[in-house]
Amino acid sequence: MPIPPQDRSSDLPPEAAAPPPQGDLPEPAPPGTEAGPGPDAATGPAGAEDEYTAALKEVEDRWRRALADLDNLRKRHARELDRERGAERARTAAALLPVIDNLELALGHAASDPGAIVEGVRAVRDQAVSILERLGYERHAETGVPFDPSRHEVVGVVQDPDAEPNTVTQVLRPGYGEAERQLRPAAVTVAKRE
Repeated sequence: MPIPPQDRSSDLPPEAAAPPPQGDLPEPAPPGTEAGPGPDAATGPAGAEDEYTAALKEVEDRWRRALADLDNLRKRHARELDRERGAERARTAAALLPVIDNLELALGHAASDPGAIVEGVRAVRDQAVSILERLGYERHAETGVPFDPSRHEVVGVVQDPDAEPNTVTQVLRPGYGEAERQLRPAAVTVAKRE
């Protein structure tokens, strides 16, 4: 339903009327600007939204910092691991250098005395075995012991009347290490049941 136009000329103050009092009254704000929030505005919906936004930004900032810290930790751990691997490889290689030196000495004396070569090669083998033992990989080449699948790898089964069934009769290739720290199992032949 349309509203009829009204005459607003009677609402205007006459020109001769006195101006409004200027005392303690605040100046009206110019049109288009709003007054700042009052003391109770912080608890209003706009204040709660600002607090929520600020808290969200703080949590997001902390989250990004935690991700950066985690990434830095990962990189530092990878560098330390690479450094430790390199150091361990260097220690192992340094432990094997005397073995190589002794093999070269044995090869240098090969023409003079063939019997000395055999002794020299045995000494070098014993030296290499002792290095592996110092690194924590003890040699296993025992015969007559019960077959243990965690330490032995069966490469053959033989019928031996002098041996107990399921015992190691011959070691074809010695094993090194124990259980979790095993370089390789011993390759053995085992006596079978009759």
